[in-house]
Amino acid sequence: MSQPELLSSTKSYGGWIKRYRHQSESVKGEMIFAIYLPPQAETSKVPVLYWLSGLTCNDENFMQKSGAQRLAAKLGLAIVCPDTSPRGSDYPGEHESYDFGSAAGFYLNATQAPYDQTYHMYDYVVSELPQVIESNFPVTDKKSISGHSMGGHGALICALKNPGAYQSVSAFAPISNPTQCPWGKKAFAGYLGHDEKTWEEWDACLLISQAEEKLAILVDQGDADNFLAEQLKPDALELACDVNNHPLMMRHQVGYDHSYFFIASFIDDHLEHHAKALS
Repeated sequence: MSQPELLSSTKSYGGWIKRYRHQSESVKGEMIFAIYLPPQAETSKVPVLYWLSGLTCNDENFMQKSGAQRLAAKLGLAIVCPDTSPRGSDYPGEHESYDFGSAAGFYLNATQAPYDQTYHMYDYVVSELPQVIESNFPVTDKKSISGHSMGGHGALICALKNPGAYQSVSAFAPISNPTQCPWGKKAFAGYLGHDEKTWEEWDACLLISQAEEKLAILVDQGDADNFLAEQLKPDALELACDVNNHPLMMRHQVGYDHSYFFIASFIDDHLEHHAKALS
């Protein structure tokens, strides 16, 4: 395991936002992540919330726009933000669209060439990154996971596929049913191939029925979100949870869109949700 290289350090609410670069075995290249270490981390180990960002984002979006550090400092909660895809591979067509390729890794393990060589974001988030964090920072092995849009999809599948690994899970405007929306169909065809049966293990709505652990899910969804009906499909997630008696708190927020203004408005509720589970 390579030692993370510090890129920047910024003090915030008594703690520190730090960016690191390291060599990743999962994606066979360099990855950058950001971590917020609250003031409590100077004297004791703290639990971790992993945040997965959405399409077009990287490790910086959440740290710069969410306003989460204020309450995270009070709660004694570290926050880790990985990038959203491998970088630097330069496959043909990899950078041509916002919803596939760079900044659009969809938190799965690709099986189709050439993406199967490096696009293993699921392995990176679930296995490798926690090992790096727990080996190099003053954190406990208790962790929770959350995310936005594509990252909300990622948070849901990581929790559903790994019973016992996370203490809690939440999402903002997740791509809930990717096998049935244009974003998901495009990404899954490119990363996994055209056998739609192989897509099912990466769809939260389909994983709900197989979940070995009924970890309560918190979701916030703005009703003015431009992607609501075509791409996000929260109704499908509500139906899947209802049919399978899986605990879900789906909060429909009037007037809110898909932006970080929406996330910043409700991030405190999510931090409290995770801190309670991690305490």
